[in-house]
Amino acid sequence: MADIHVMSGGAPKEVLTALVPEFEKQTGHQVHITYIVISAMQQKLAAGEKPDMVLMPAPAIEARVKDGMFRADDWAKLGIVSVGLVVREGAAKPDISTLDNFKRAMLGAKSLVHANPGATPSGAHLAKVWEQLGIAAAMKSRLKFANALDGGVAAIARGETEVGLYPVSEIISEKGVTAVGLIPAEVQLNTVYGAAVLAANAAPEPAIALVKFLTDPANAKHWKRAGFEPAASR
Repeated sequence: MADIHVMSGGAPKEVLTALVPEFEKQTGHQVHITYIVISAMQQKLAAGEKPDMVLMPAPAIEARVKDGMFRADDWAKLGIVSVGLVVREGAAKPDISTLDNFKRAMLGAKSLVHANPGATPSGAHLAKVWEQLGIAAAMKSRLKFANALDGGVAAIARGETEVGLYPVSEIISEKGVTAVGLIPAEVQLNTVYGAAVLAANAAPEPAIALVKFLTDPANAKHWKRAGFEPAASR
């Protein structure tokens, strides 16, 4: 039996919480997960840190497969997660059904929060959205940055911020908030998440088994329940 050390972004946390105990029960392996924002994970990997496997956006995995950091034949796509809007439970739900309505709702919110643009793909994307919509200056005084892993969604539940924008999987299990819906397609970010095993892993079989377990069609319902849509296999 092996210890499997995993580094993961925050988006798959809900699924891993459900599936990892079952994997451990079936295999006898012990899985140790460190949840970390993507920018910090990439910095740690670049600095030489060597977990057994990682869960992160697929484009980042593909880049590291090309440079030899990850095993080329043993990575897999897990699912697609999109950005949703969330408010405090019981609060009025803004109309975000069209791009114009979304823009109006964002300008009408007293305070907003999303992930740090320098830390996560969704944060970087949303910073570009405000520029695209021509409202970056108007948003500046009301916009806060807090990664979901650092309590950004929880702050909405406490009433500290009116509106939040995060990947759906990071909203779905949070108590005290209500998911309003996905932001409009014109400004949406659909992130394909994947799992990969490090090439430096001298005994990769347990980690490979975990990748296969996570992508087993029998476990697809857990990904769906956590806000992920199926991703086409590579």
